[in-house]
Amino acid sequence: MSLDAGLVWFRRDLRLADNAALAAALGSCRRVHCVFVYDRAILDELRAAGLHADRRVEFIHAAVDALDETLRARGGGLMITHGRAVDSVVDLARRLNVDAVFAGNDYEPYATARDTEVERLLAVQGRRLSLHKDQVIFEKGEVMTGGGTPFSVFTPYRNAWLKRLADDDVAEREADFAPLAPAAGPPLRPTLEQLGFRTTNLAGLRLPLGEAGAKQLLDDFIGRIDDYRATRDFPALRGPSYLSVHLRFGTVSIRELVRRARAHTSEGAATWLAELVWREFYQMILWHHPHVVDRAFRPEYDRIAWEQGAQAEEHFRAWCEGRTGYPIVDAGMRQLNQTGYMHNRLRMITASFLAKDLGIDWRRGERYFAQRLNDYDLAANNGGWQWAASTGCDAQPYFRIFNPVTQSERFDPRGQFIRRYVPEVANLADKEIHAPWLASADRQLAARCVVGRDYPAPLVDHALARRKTLQRYSAAKGR
Repeated sequence: MSLDAGLVWFRRDLRLADNAALAAALGSCRRVHCVFVYDRAILDELRAAGLHADRRVEFIHAAVDALDETLRARGGGLMITHGRAVDSVVDLARRLNVDAVFAGNDYEPYATARDTEVERLLAVQGRRLSLHKDQVIFEKGEVMTGGGTPFSVFTPYRNAWLKRLADDDVAEREADFAPLAPAAGPPLRPTLEQLGFRTTNLAGLRLPLGEAGAKQLLDDFIGRIDDYRATRDFPALRGPSYLSVHLRFGTVSIRELVRRARAHTSEGAATWLAELVWREFYQMILWHHPHVVDRAFRPEYDRIAWEQGAQAEEHFRAWCEGRTGYPIVDAGMRQLNQTGYMHNRLRMITASFLAKDLGIDWRRGERYFAQRLNDYDLAANNGGWQWAASTGCDAQPYFRIFNPVTQSERFDPRGQFIRRYVPEVANLADKEIHAPWLASADRQLAARCVVGRDYPAPLVDHALARRKTLQRYSAAKGR
């Protein structure tokens, strides 16, 4: 051990197991303190947006309390503060007289600017910031083309990623917890109300919380991982892992997920591993092309003339509220609004509908998802939206436009998912439920689903909207 004291700053790694920053601190310091900061720079922005009840804050709150309990069981404890992260961490490092602050690397623009400032202020005190790769298997420029440039197409990136992957990359970061500094007194955990937030319906969603909850979900998924490829696109089935929010906040290690996937040789496991690589692909894109935060990856698509005016505003509100008249779209949006979760297939369908059926700027949808998704991750959300809108790297061609009715018929054939979230159409037959307006007047009356009275008429005709979208994108490319 070369350092006397260290401070572990937990951020997107709210767990003890396989934690790179914590393992580094415990392996190099005689005494290790731990801190979590409820960052006002982030929380105040949420409150300013009117999100006084936010499931993500409640999820983090539960994970932080659980982390403190597990640290205390190991002989340590978690100092929890509520303030500006830069000020809190630098001040605490001074008061504890630590040699270094240890944290997991973060790649979003706010995080990198924050860490640069923390590093500068710590250096003034003669201390250092020690950042460790923990969110991803490969970061920044670790996976590049043969010419040394960033990839812009997923498949060759995935192939290079898999070729480079070695056992050491996913080995567990084990630690001896002996250097943990004892907690100073009883737990000091701010309540949600003290943070300025109210409770949500998170407890009623049956989402297992904290590091223990992540383990429970992972064990459940591994028992059905071999079926993942066959079940993943059907929202009425238990196909996904449901681990995205845990991966987002680090209550589970990405290394453990990859290890568990590699332990299976099935197509399902290979497909799930590819989804984890997609996540890193978008992280890489954000790092090398930060302009994607508010602009198209492909500059020509910044010239698209999106719909504006009163009708566009009404269409956007209808999309947000799940009353577009297309049941699969409305079911997806209502799932998001009610639970903070949306199935991945539905993310593609709803995003395509906003950009290519309604002709509304994809950035508006991206921002709405950013406010509502429990698992919101800037890189993944941005990448997914630009893929659906055909403005991003390796996006589907602009002339490929999801038909919401055929998508509904294919991926929710019996309307099980639709009936769960759009009860207005529940009495329609399986073949009618995907396009209620095509049912006869007698059938609509019998099903108590009269279009225009009990359920909205479609905002747009898909065939007409498709032609308009092709013109919109062709004009942007041709200017």
